[in-house]
Amino acid sequence: MKQGVTGIMLSLGLLWATGPAQAAEYYLYQLPDGSRTITDHPKLDSDHKLVCKSRNPVSLERYAAGHNSFNTAPAANYLRFENIIYTVANQHQIDAALIKAVIHTESFFNPNATSHKGASGLMQLMPATAERYGVTDLYSPQQNIEGGVRYLRDLMLRYPEQIKLTLAAYNAGEEAVDHYQGIPPYPETRKYVKKVLEKRAFYSNWP
Repeated sequence: MKQGVTGIMLSLGLLWATGPAQAAEYYLYQLPDGSRTITDHPKLDSDHKLVCKSRNPVSLERYAAGHNSFNTAPAANYLRFENIIYTVANQHQIDAALIKAVIHTESFFNPNATSHKGASGLMQLMPATAERYGVTDLYSPQQNIEGGVRYLRDLMLRYPEQIKLTLAAYNAGEEAVDHYQGIPPYPETRKYVKKVLEKRAFYSNWP
C-alpha cells in the first residue's frame, strides 16, 4: 500500500507541475500489482482498472490514501457525483459546498436512499417536490440533484440572506417556517440545520 500511495503522490506532483487547470478530469486507476496512479487522461488498456474520476486530483489522492476525516461519506460515492454537483451549482449559482452538505446530510451520497416518510434519492425529494420541479426519476442522480438544487434556489429567494431558514424549510417545509416565523421548534429540524452548516464549512475547505 505504501508503494501505491507514493506512486500517487508522485503522479499528483507531476500533474500540478504541468498545470492542473488545463485538465477537465483526473482519473484514479489501479494496476495489476495493486498500486494506484492518477492521470489526466483516460487509460483504455486492460491493465488500468478505473477506480473513480474527479476534476480535483487532490480529492483523488486523499481518497486513494485513505483520508476520510470528519466522518465524510465514502469518497467513491462523493466523487461519482462531483461533476454533476459542480455543473448544476454553476447553472443555478448555488454554492457547491452547500449542495454537497445537503446531500451528505440527506442521503450520505446514496442515490437509492428512501426515507420512511417517502423522500427519495440523493437530495431526498418528496414526490410532490419532485413533480413540482419536473423530476420523473427520483433515483436518477442528475434529475434528483437538479430538482433539489432548484428547490434550494427558490427557498433562498424566499428567505434572502437567511441560510438557516432556507435549510429549515428544505427539511420541514416552507409552511412550518412561515408559521413559526423562524426555524420551527422541531429537534430534528434544528439538528438538521446545524449539521448542514457544519458540513458546508467542511466542504468549503476540502478540495
